[in-house]
Amino acid sequence: MSDEHGTTHPEDDAARLGLVVVGEAAALQSGDETALDASEQNIRDTIDELIDDPLTPRQEEVVERLASAGGTLTAGLSGALAAQSGRSVDDVLEGAARSVLRQQRLADEREDAGTQQREPRDQHDDGRDEA
Repeated sequence: MSDEHGTTHPEDDAARLGLVVVGEAAALQSGDETALDASEQNIRDTIDELIDDPLTPRQEEVVERLASAGGTLTAGLSGALAAQSGRSVDDVLEGAARSVLRQQRLADEREDAGTQQREPRDQHDDGRDEA
């Protein structure tokens, strides 16, 4: 979510990266080379959009490999959880994506609650707070 100045919040960026990792895991689990290529391109595009200053080629490669490694870990853990629980890997990855989005919503709700608490309360002309 962007504020009125077009600034994104760290929670939104984190959620976006979390979904990219889940997407990488889904592509790895599918075994589809086209899906894997698209996921890797999505990693590169997301990183390019989230950074303020251009990364060096080495930094960009490291960040891309971290996201890819996160996808690999997520795929492996999702496969293990699916086998243990008797659910499909797709169901587990869908649950992971929902969890990422829920965390983002919770962060937004906390921020909204904090903003409301900081707003001044209405006062009577004599300075007393309204009940």
